[in-house]
Amino acid sequence: MATLSRNSGEGLVRFDSQPLHHNKVVPGWGDFVFLSTLDHFLFILYPLLTTCCVSLRPLCFGRPAGLPSCYGQGFRSIIKGFVCMSTLVKEPVTELGKLLAAPDTIVFPGLGEVVKGTVIAVGRNEVRCDIGGLAVGLIRGPELDKHLDLRVGDDVEATIIELDNEFGELELSLKGAGRKRSWDKIKDLYTQGVVISAKILDANKGGLVTRVENVPAFLPVSQLSPANYPRVSGGEKNKIHEKLRSFVGTTMEVKILDVNEDEEKIVVSEKAVWETKQESVLSQYKVGSEVEGDVTAVTDFGAFVRFDTNLEGLVHISEIAWQRIDHPRDVLKVGDHVRAIIINIEGSKIFLSMKKMVEDPWRTVAKKYNVGQWVKGRVLKINPFGLFVELDQDIHGLAHISELAAKPVKDVNEIARTGDEFEFRIVSIDAENHRLGLSLRKAKEEGKKEAA
Repeated sequence: MATLSRNSGEGLVRFDSQPLHHNKVVPGWGDFVFLSTLDHFLFILYPLLTTCCVSLRPLCFGRPAGLPSCYGQGFRSIIKGFVCMSTLVKEPVTELGKLLAAPDTIVFPGLGEVVKGTVIAVGRNEVRCDIGGLAVGLIRGPELDKHLDLRVGDDVEATIIELDNEFGELELSLKGAGRKRSWDKIKDLYTQGVVISAKILDANKGGLVTRVENVPAFLPVSQLSPANYPRVSGGEKNKIHEKLRSFVGTTMEVKILDVNEDEEKIVVSEKAVWETKQESVLSQYKVGSEVEGDVTAVTDFGAFVRFDTNLEGLVHISEIAWQRIDHPRDVLKVGDHVRAIIINIEGSKIFLSMKKMVEDPWRTVAKKYNVGQWVKGRVLKINPFGLFVELDQDIHGLAHISELAAKPVKDVNEIARTGDEFEFRIVSIDAENHRLGLSLRKAKEEGKKEAA
């Protein structure tokens, strides 16, 4: 067997002859014993290989000592195949050599495979994606999903339908496996109740538009957290829409509330996340608990009061004061510090009462007023059906249109104006239902009798 070695003194490569087979000894590297056709072939090829190794030494050996890792693999294979080389002096393998030798260093995807990519360009009817730095993928025409709103930077999964299109790019499709994976992921998020970050893309009068796994999703106004709920006086739709549009571009934490793959609809909720966070805090309160907080908003139907860390309750207009009020803003304004009592808890909704923090003045109304009594009152408000009259700070009464004059009254405004004061006669008292009836007609009739 031949052994490849190096003479450090001469800087040359030589072969030392060893017995090849049949105990025949080759005395020199130019003289061979011909025992077969292979021997004839080796006799011719052996000197040629040796000459090539010596003459190409500068290309095959990179350093003065030892054989480097970049030693020509072609020469090694030829010598091993035909000369049966057994011993080779080698240097340690470099990191580059390991990388190039690794069979799975670069794996290019094949036809029909699902690949992940990042959107790098969005056209009118096409989208281009970077496929892990290996290639650029093109999704266009019917292979786009009309329900996906892709934007630069989005991550997508698509199926390879062509390895080399006319642009030298991968042809991809969002239909099939990629789309199914998206909906499977959405269903998993819904089932597990996972909290996800959703970027608000648009707003309409009904709520906000976002995306989940690149599929459009809707966040209704009713599912916004108390902090983001648009409390607009009068419920003006344009003002509500303006408030909603202020959220475009922001990110909210939401949970999936409903999923319908057949109709391709997803409904998400920010309020559901807020409710989960407040469960432990809310459990500390019950009906009858007294709270103190600041008024955060005043609407037509009441006022919102924030208390504790981040809890918020509604004081309905009927629970602000014992007397009748036209609008909450007549009594409260944003920033007012108030005391209230919890009168009901429904899930995350907390209902408060301010008037129950003081004694009900109607319990003692009988001590102050009697049926038939003449009282002085000031007109607070004029309605088509009569006059609302203030007797004192706590007790208000109603003078019905039928009690304003002896003859039928067509227009209440012909009888009185807001702020006018009259002498009224009390015709009824219902303390339980907080009602007191007044009559201006009785006063006028009595006045006529006295005049006669």
